[in-house]
Amino acid sequence: MPRLPHLLSSSILALTLAWAPACFADSAAKPALSYSLTEGRNLNAFVREGEVAAHLLLRSGKDARILVAFPAGNSSVGLWLDTADTASWTLTGTPQPVTTTDAQGRPLRGVVFEAALKADSAVPRQGVLSSTRVLRDYEALHTVPSQVQVQPVRTPDTLDWARDRLDGQAGYRLTVTVTHGQLTDGGLKAGADGTIGLRVTALTGEAPLTPLAGDHLLNSSAAPQPASRDALTFLSYQEKLLAGSWRFNTYFGRDTLMSVMLMMPALQPEAVTAGLRSVLARLSPDGQVAHEEDIGDFAILDHLKADGTTSDAPVYDYKMVDSDFLLAPVARAWLLDDARGRAAAAEFLAAPDGRQGTSEAAGAALVRNLRRVVAQAKPFAATPGTGSLVRLKPGQQVGEWRDSNTGLGGGVYPYDVNAILVPAALEAADALLKAKLLDPWLDAAARADLAKAADLAKVWRAKAPALFDVTVAPAQAHQAVAAYAAKAGVPADAALAALPKGPVRFHALSLNADGTPVTVLHSDEGFEMLFGHPSPAALNAAVEAADRPFPAGLMTGIGMLVANPAYAPAATQELFPRTAYHGTVVWSWQQALTAAGLARQLTRTDLPATTRTRLTRMQATLWRDIEAAKGVQNSELWSWDFRDGHYVVAPYGAAGNDADESNAAQLWSTVFLAVQPPGAGR
Repeated sequence: MPRLPHLLSSSILALTLAWAPACFADSAAKPALSYSLTEGRNLNAFVREGEVAAHLLLRSGKDARILVAFPAGNSSVGLWLDTADTASWTLTGTPQPVTTTDAQGRPLRGVVFEAALKADSAVPRQGVLSSTRVLRDYEALHTVPSQVQVQPVRTPDTLDWARDRLDGQAGYRLTVTVTHGQLTDGGLKAGADGTIGLRVTALTGEAPLTPLAGDHLLNSSAAPQPASRDALTFLSYQEKLLAGSWRFNTYFGRDTLMSVMLMMPALQPEAVTAGLRSVLARLSPDGQVAHEEDIGDFAILDHLKADGTTSDAPVYDYKMVDSDFLLAPVARAWLLDDARGRAAAAEFLAAPDGRQGTSEAAGAALVRNLRRVVAQAKPFAATPGTGSLVRLKPGQQVGEWRDSNTGLGGGVYPYDVNAILVPAALEAADALLKAKLLDPWLDAAARADLAKAADLAKVWRAKAPALFDVTVAPAQAHQAVAAYAAKAGVPADAALAALPKGPVRFHALSLNADGTPVTVLHSDEGFEMLFGHPSPAALNAAVEAADRPFPAGLMTGIGMLVANPAYAPAATQELFPRTAYHGTVVWSWQQALTAAGLARQLTRTDLPATTRTRLTRMQATLWRDIEAAKGVQNSELWSWDFRDGHYVVAPYGAAGNDADESNAAQLWSTVFLAVQPPGAGR
């Protein structure tokens, strides 16, 4: 058994000796926000009180883990342990907020908690204190940048990791004290009852965010869902809305925009504008929407690699192509379609966009994005064809919400971007131009650009979707569904019975570089139902394709899958297992997107009765599935098992062969606070 390292630096020792006494909250008091939940092997506890916000995760099993993630600076501290398969955590009491100082008197904020690990022994493998991005990479790759590696200081009953941030600013600390059992050279040993008791203090020196909560966050129309309210509250701040915890505790452009869009009816104006302003503040000079930001320790690592400096200036990632076309429809929804936003639109657009350093009016920033939308739409409108569609950026395998390397099945032209989001953005640009809200920031060139938007949108609507058409002959469809059911280990009878007498038709998930379709059935038609005005025929086709039992369609009884590769070649099928991040799994927000889209289409008065019947039938099926998995609704995603004749929820990341793990609190999974079943709240 490996022996614990005894290495320690003088700076760490000084920090340890000079650490000021902690200021704990009253042990009997409950923080303003405090809740817990268990998903698979992860026991999660969330705390927010004043300037402290922390998410604790205790993972059971052979690779037990203690991890605390902080919204402040998107920072985390974690300890990975080598344990037996049967190791199991119990949290003792409620984690308490704590504020203290480091050796230089600088504030550190975090939590203290006690936990018991049912295991004969546990060997500390690696402690990591840094940006959450660093801990994510260690979880996936088991590597840690040399600049942030730190060894613990050891006393008879305690292991103490501490380090400054890479630029010398206040950093991070993780203190683990054995309260039951013992700390030996070989690791942690259980007491006579087979349990190891620990007291853990986890701290960050990163600057805290400013909470949004209560009446500043939600209005009276929000659904009475305590779990969703708790998750949203933990993720909401005046500076930005966080994408998800623990893995994405910072700004993500797409997540912000789609969450604001879907939750808009239930959000207070302050929350909507916080989200929109965070996107505008991070636009590139040519109007691109930032996908993600590197901040804190990870930004410093970026700068050390790029120019050798220890600057902590945020580094923005602009590799996605879909987010550029999401800003305009969401801005339109708030500034024009929502009476609250329309009343304050001029004030919002004239105010600074909130960027660090030199800022500009939000209206000027929005115009930059709209001009980019028009510029990107021109080539296809001039020469419609695959080669002029919006393509993933050079060298990238990702570019829209299915942003794992296999999420688009190897395709480079995404369906949702080209057939739906580009024309929706153009239509929004035209509407904003005609409303004259942007006049103060339009010179002659900008006005001329935006004046083209309406005509460009018509070409995209007419020409782009057909490039993604897939038709599967009846005999081929039956064979494909039967074969894939056997491969997936699920029954085929209901799926086969649901197939039409004629061909199966749907839009490809994406197109390959040569224009051939990636013939994977998918959930992205929800975007069209939310943002578009599809014909009855298009609605009929979209609903019929999805609203069949898997593996003929997407419905499982515990959720609508985001992908079904049954009609694709075997090589493509291998890219979409139920262990893949964007495989045959359920994403909560995609169900909300489709539910909101169905509700929107059912408000139309121009649809024939047959189409309305299909929409209503799918709406009922979808909400049945949503309710069946309500216990994991706020999670990022989940997988499934098939047992005793039906599908059951399998928490994603609980299986050893899952490609990643799910966030227990996900921003766009809380949108059911606004997206509610038919008749709810009436």
